[in-house]
Amino acid sequence: MTKYITCVSGKGGVAKTTTALNLAAALNFFGKDCIVVDANLTTPNIGLHLGVPVVPINLHNVLKGKNHIAEAIYLHPSGIKIVPAGLSLDDLRNINADHLKKKLSDLRGLTDFVIIDAAAGLGKEALAAMNAADELLIVTNPELPAVTDALKTIKLAEELKIPVRGIVVTRTKEDNHDMSIKNIEVLTETPVISIIPEDKNVRKALIKRDILVNHAPKSPAAIGYKQLAAGMLGMDFGEVPEPILRKGIFSKLLEKFGFV
Repeated sequence: MTKYITCVSGKGGVAKTTTALNLAAALNFFGKDCIVVDANLTTPNIGLHLGVPVVPINLHNVLKGKNHIAEAIYLHPSGIKIVPAGLSLDDLRNINADHLKKKLSDLRGLTDFVIIDAAAGLGKEALAAMNAADELLIVTNPELPAVTDALKTIKLAEELKIPVRGIVVTRTKEDNHDMSIKNIEVLTETPVISIIPEDKNVRKALIKRDILVNHAPKSPAAIGYKQLAAGMLGMDFGEVPEPILRKGIFSKLLEKFGFV
């Protein structure tokens, strides 16, 4: 049975798209078929992340009734499938986000998971992506403005009666400047189900137009996303990230100029 999960946040820049893609890749790692849908209709990012900014048929074409959603699915080398949105201003004309749920319902039975990457904020696009979901993942950084916006998103989900699976806290650091996980849970009254550490490999994967779980599978953030996926599947996952080795000056120079 296909499960629809929307990654949503009240604030932009919290690694929501990165989370949607890597959660799908991690679920795929555990043998599940996944389709990631870019439901950010005004400023889509999935195609840009993966090096396919323009495709023959996109989600906007589907929402306009020109194509069936099955025609807008593309296979990424990592094994996940994506439904990119259009980037041009022409794509935005005559788009009704309210049609999203009905169009995505045609994916039911075609895959195990549909991971929906919602627009940031709580506007009409984000609401449409939330309404298309069986449950929500709230993505936030451990900073007060982001957590406050996450709380607004959770309250809205409660009003809409959409289940919230939990909170994914991304880009955590060990500098004692972040909000603690306990404080995040107290403020939002919602469990934190995943902690994704700050990881330079996320940026490296983006430069390579790849997904982190595929590009650096043993990196700290990739292990975090695998643990998230395993938890959602009710599985135990004990893999630990590779140790971070101290680099000498020569190694740092090689890395700087792209030789390692």
